[in-house]
Amino acid sequence: MTLTNEKVAELEKQAESIRETIIDMLVSAGSGHTAGPLGMADIFTAFYFHILAHDPKKPDWEERDRLILSNGHICPVQYAAMAHAGYFPVPECLTLRKFGSRLQGHPERLRLPGLETTSGPLGEGLSQAAGIAYAFRMDGGEKMSDVPRPTVHVGRGTSYMGVGGKRRVYCVMSDGEQEEGNIWEAALFAGKNKLSNLTAIMDRNNIQIDGMTEDVMPLEPLAEKYRAFNWHVLEVDGHNITEFVRAIDEAKAIYEKPTLIIAHTIPGKGVPEIEFDYHWHGKPPTREEGKRFLKEIRTMNGKVPHEYA
Repeated sequence: MTLTNEKVAELEKQAESIRETIIDMLVSAGSGHTAGPLGMADIFTAFYFHILAHDPKKPDWEERDRLILSNGHICPVQYAAMAHAGYFPVPECLTLRKFGSRLQGHPERLRLPGLETTSGPLGEGLSQAAGIAYAFRMDGGEKMSDVPRPTVHVGRGTSYMGVGGKRRVYCVMSDGEQEEGNIWEAALFAGKNKLSNLTAIMDRNNIQIDGMTEDVMPLEPLAEKYRAFNWHVLEVDGHNITEFVRAIDEAKAIYEKPTLIIAHTIPGKGVPEIEFDYHWHGKPPTREEGKRFLKEIRTMNGKVPHEYA
C-alpha cells in the first residue's frame, strides 16, 4: 500500500495513542518498563497498521507474517499496538502484569492469540525467527511471491495488504542483547543459509538496565559485524515512519541474504524529561508522573494545544 502523506499523518496520530496507552498501562500495573516501549511506538505502529500481513480476527491465519519480539520486556508497546489494531479490547491493556491477565510482563504465546513466541531471556528471538524463516523455506513458504493475499482490515477501518505475497519473518531485538552469544550464532545461521525472508530490527537506543551500552559493553561497529556475517544492513531514524517503511520495502527486494535494520530511537520518546535516561529502562511512572507524561505526549511538551491534556 502506498504510503501517502495522509497515511503517514494517520500513523503518527496512532503512535501517539499507543504511547498514551503505554503510560496508562504502566501506571495501572505499578511496575514494568517505560523507556523502551515509548521509543518503539512508531515502529510497532508501522508494523501493525501498514507493514504486516495479518488479521486480528484470525490470529492463526496460516499466511500471516510473523513478528517475533526478542526483547520481551518492551511488550507494553506490542500489547498496545495489538489492542488498537483489534486483537482485543483496549481497556484490557489496564490488566498488564495483573494476576490471571493475558498481558504478562513478558509475552506468553499460549495466553494471548496473536503472539508468535514466548520471550523473556534476552538473545533468543533471533534464533527463533531464523528457525521460522528456515522452516518457511523448507515448506516452500518463501516462494509464494506471486500468490496474492487478501486485504485485511484493522484498527479504525484501516485497510491494507502486506507488500509481497510470501510470508515474511520480522524480529525486533534490543541493542543491549547483542551482548548475548546466541544472537551471533543465529546471525551466522541466517547469513549462511541466505534467509532473505528474514528481517531483523534492532532498537538502537543506546541504553540498557544498568547504563549506556557503550559503557557497559561496547557494541560498535554493529553494521560492519552483521555485514561480515552476510547480512544486508540499513540504518534509519526509528521515529521516521516513512524512512522505516522504505527500509522494510528495500529488505523485501534483497535476495540471497537476510536484512538488519538498525533503528536509532530515543528511549522515553515523547516525554522529554525521561528521554535518554537509562534509569527509566525498568521503571514505571507513578500516578502523578503518568498524568504529567500524558500531558507532554498529547501536547508535544506544550507545543500544541490538546483538549484532553
